[in-house]
Amino acid sequence: MVQFALLLALMSLAFWVYVLFDVIGSDTERIRLLPKPVWAVIVLLLPKLGAALWFLLGRPRREPALPGGPVGPAPPFPEYEHPGRARAASPEEDEAFLRRCRERAEEQRRRAREMQERQAREAGGGPGAETGDGLGPETGGPRGHDGGEDPAGPAR
Repeated sequence: MVQFALLLALMSLAFWVYVLFDVIGSDTERIRLLPKPVWAVIVLLLPKLGAALWFLLGRPRREPALPGGPVGPAPPFPEYEHPGRARAASPEEDEAFLRRCRERAEEQRRRAREMQERQAREAGGGPGAETGDGLGPETGGPRGHDGGEDPAGPAR
């Protein structure tokens, strides 16, 4: 008999803790009858009665599941499937986005080349100095024979 009473007490405690977390985790706008803080106080001060009242009167109604279950196969990356995620509405928008990305990348590469050329000129290389990208001004090919240092020696 003592074991049965202990089991009921543990179940009552577990139910009370569940209801308390349910009150705290519920969406404030969807809670019925009383404000969320009032429900939390009721559940805290009146554990059994407050928990029963929460389930009967305050708990937000659950929306019914879709008839027929989910539509289509599960997405391969469900973390990307959420409302408000930016995505192209049409293939034209997707192409326009990719074109803008390519244009920005080309602009960044052009500015980097100009900066390297300017630094080479300031270092005393003159207008025909190498750009520092491993390509010589005359041949357009890689420096050196094995991709290592320039056979003419280190640059000053």
